[in-house]
Amino acid sequence: QVQLVESGGGLVQPGGSLRLSCAASGFTFSRYWMYWVRQAPGKGLEWVSRITNDDGSTSYADSVKGRFTISRDNAKNTLYLQMNSLKSEDTAVYYCAAGAYEYWGQGAQVTVSS
Repeated sequence: QVQLVESGGGLVQPGGSLRLSCAASGFTFSRYWMYWVRQAPGKGLEWVSRITNDDGSTSYADSVKGRFTISRDNAKNTLYLQMNSLKSEDTAVYYCAAGAYEYWGQGAQVTVSS
């Protein structure tokens, strides 16, 4: 049974940091490209970042470039998103996804507010 379970969300003040984790099981994590996607209140899905399975190359949306860092630990079957210098517009539900968005997690709420 495939599972992607996000954790690490919460409430943070503007300028603060959070680290999201996504624990994967039920598939060969090391063979999949992995993604972070978010959905802000009342808006559609927005691609945030991706990391390849082989050389670990990364890519970011312009809105988060320089502030967010995606990483993975294939030995722990875990994907991460380090979020720094958070802004109110980063408030969203953050989802991890695997492959060609074949598998999705349940989402983690991130709220940036003073």
